[in-house]
Amino acid sequence: MACGTVTLALNPWVGSEANVAVVGYVLEHELGCTVVKRQLDDETSWQFLPSRGIDAILENWDHDDLAATYITDRKVALDAGPTGNDGIIGWFVPKFFVDAHPDILTAKTNPSILNTYANQFRTPESGQKGQVLDGDPGFVTEDRAMITGFGLNYEVVYSGSDEASNAALAAASERHTPILAYFVTPNWFSTRVDLVHIELPAFTPGCNKDPSRVACDYPVYHLNKVVSAKFAASGSPAFDLIRRFNWTNDDQDLVAASIADRHLSDDEAARAWLDANPAKWRAWLP
Repeated sequence: MACGTVTLALNPWVGSEANVAVVGYVLEHELGCTVVKRQLDDETSWQFLPSRGIDAILENWDHDDLAATYITDRKVALDAGPTGNDGIIGWFVPKFFVDAHPDILTAKTNPSILNTYANQFRTPESGQKGQVLDGDPGFVTEDRAMITGFGLNYEVVYSGSDEASNAALAAASERHTPILAYFVTPNWFSTRVDLVHIELPAFTPGCNKDPSRVACDYPVYHLNKVVSAKFAASGSPAFDLIRRFNWTNDDQDLVAASIADRHLSDDEAARAWLDANPAKWRAWLP
């Protein structure tokens, strides 16, 4: 059967762009599909699944409420399986700091170990407390509540943006200056600076229900794909390819870095990765 037109949600972060670049390139050049990339935020994308205004969302970050509505109740969308990416949100430090102070990794079972290092993470902005560097103050995090919940001698300080936080992480890594920062992976910036997640006691359902006091880490998101039920039933070979699409955080980061850091076009970034990884993408073919 001919592939036809496939409309992919292009969500506003470079990891989504990397997914769409690679999958879209394979759909066009291997299956002969006409690929449409539609720029929408992640939640709005779901609204277009029933009509096939969107055929596939290639990186879904949880959204249990939307899944309940569109997949379980209305049955107009399907879970098309994992992307292979794990979305990790939390506190990170440069690897040099962990190499010098490996016991900081015991924060997973003993979060108070972070108080031992509070003085090293102090900055003029955090005063007498250690600093947890966050990005845009308008972005909702649980960092303040986690500091309270774990009884930590730290203060959240805002850099102003992800770009400013990345610049601070790069400078600290180059100068071997201690820094503790909120960070999210997969993230192309991981290709430039070697960061380590300081895991805290694991997330359990309900552990963050009190917005003022949280004594658990952020949950790990096992990212998945969501497709229109009409698209899945269309017989298009594109559905099988999207269902088989699976790669790692490192794979996505390499493509995303080519786009965001090396300023390659989406097609150029996709071709570079595809040329280097033929066994991976050929496994996606129907």
